Amino acid sequence: MTMLFRAFLLFVVMLGGVEAQSGRTPIEADRIVAVVNDEVITLNELRTRLDTALAQLKQQGTPLPPRDVLERQMLERLVVDRIQLQQARDTGLRIDDIQLDQALNRIAAGNKMSLAQFRQALEKDRIPYAKFREQIREEMTVARLREREVDNRLVISDAEVDNFLESEAAKSGGGGEEVQVAHILLRAPESASPEQLQKLKAKADQVLERIRKGEDFSQLAASYSDAPDALQGGILSPRPLDRLPGLFVEVVGKMKPGDVSPLLRSPNGFHIVKLLGKKGSLSLPPVQQTHARHILIKVNELVSESDALHKLTGLHERLVHGGDFAELARLYSQDGSAAKGGDLGWLYPGDTVPEFERAMDRLAPKELSQPVKSPFGYHLIMVIERRVQDVSDERKRMSARVALRERKLDEAYQDWLRQIRDRAYVEYRLEER
Repeated sequence: MTMLFRAFLLFVVMLGGVEAQSGRTPIEADRIVAVVNDEVITLNELRTRLDTALAQLKQQGTPLPPRDVLERQMLERLVVDRIQLQQARDTGLRIDDIQLDQALNRIAAGNKMSLAQFRQALEKDRIPYAKFREQIREEMTVARLREREVDNRLVISDAEVDNFLESEAAKSGGGGEEVQVAHILLRAPESASPEQLQKLKAKADQVLERIRKGEDFSQLAASYSDAPDALQGGILSPRPLDRLPGLFVEVVGKMKPGDVSPLLRSPNGFHIVKLLGKKGSLSLPPVQQTHARHILIKVNELVSESDALHKLTGLHERLVHGGDFAELARLYSQDGSAAKGGDLGWLYPGDTVPEFERAMDRLAPKELSQPVKSPFGYHLIMVIERRVQDVSDERKRMSARVALRERKLDEAYQDWLRQIRDRAYVEYRLEER
C-alpha cells in the first residue's frame, strides 16, 4: 500500500501544477456526468482525475490517447470506484482518523518529511490538505474492502498445492523464470448476451490488430483496458512465471520478449498480453532460520506507547535478574504465542515485520533484546538457536500456496468488480452539453 500512496502522491503533486495553470482560463460550470445508485459524479471530479491521468502518462513518457477516449475510460473508472466506496459505506467499513493519521505519517516519512512539512509541501503546490487526506481515506477504504471481499475469501486447497508441486513450473526451481508482462483487459458483463460478447470480441480484435501494426501498447492500454493498472500501461510487477494469472502462464512461457499474445478469453472478458522481459530460472538457496520467542505489549486506544514501554522495561529487568521467559510470556504477552511461552518456532526471513526481524538478526543465541518497537507495539525478543538448511517440504508447500494465491487473486478481483458493477444502477450523462 505504501508504494500505491507514493505513486498517488506523485500524481497529485503533478496535478497541482496542472490546476495552477488551468486557473488562468475560464472554467466551465459544473454539471452531472454520471449517476451511480444514489450519488452523482460531476464534470469537475472527472476533469480533476483526467488531468491527473494525463500528467501520469506524460511522466511515464507514454504517447497520449485522444482526450475523449481517455475521458470515457476515466469516467468508467470513477464509476467503479464510487460503487466500491458505496459498498464499503453500506456494510459499515470505515477508516477511522487514527488509522488515517498513521497512514499519512507513513507517507510523509516515505518522502523524508514530518507530517507538518508534508502538509506544507502539499499546500505550496496548491493541493488542499483536507482534500488529499480524504482521497487517501478513500484509497485505504477500497483496499480494505478488497481484502475483506476478495483476498480473505480466496481458498487454496491442499489438492491444488499438490498438483502445483508436481507441475513443471514447480520442478524448475522455486517458480522458474521471472517475467514482466503488460496486459489489456476488455471486461465482459457478468451475464453478457452472445451479441454483447461478439461486439466486445470485435473491439478486442481491433485493439490487437492495432498493436500488431506497431501502435504503442501502453497507449492502447490507457485507452481501452478495464484493468486497474491501465494507466500504468497495463504493466504488472516482475514475478515468477508461475505467479502470473493462470490464463497467462502457458502462453507467456512460450513467448519471447516483445511478443504479443493472441486474444485470450476468460470469464472476465478478453485479454491481450505482451511479454516485456524475462530472467533466468530462479532457485531457492539454503536459508538461515531463527528459533525465537518474544513478549509483546500492544499499543492501542487504551495503552499508550509510554505505558507499553514502561511495562515492558519492567519485564526486561525481571528477565535480566533471572526471571523465567516462558512464564512471564504466558502471564503478560498479548500475542497468540503467549500460551506457548512466547515461542514463535522456526522463522524464515520475511516471516516477521522488518523492525522485529532486524532486531532479532542482531541477537546472538540466548541473548535478550532491549524493548523493540514494531507496528504492533513493543517486544522483548530472545533468540533460542539458529540453523542453515535447504528449504523444507513445508516451506515449499507454503511457497506453492502463495504462488497459487497470487495467480488467482487478480482474476478473483476482476470477477468481483464485474459483479458489483453489474448490480449497480449507472446512468451516463457525459454527452449532454
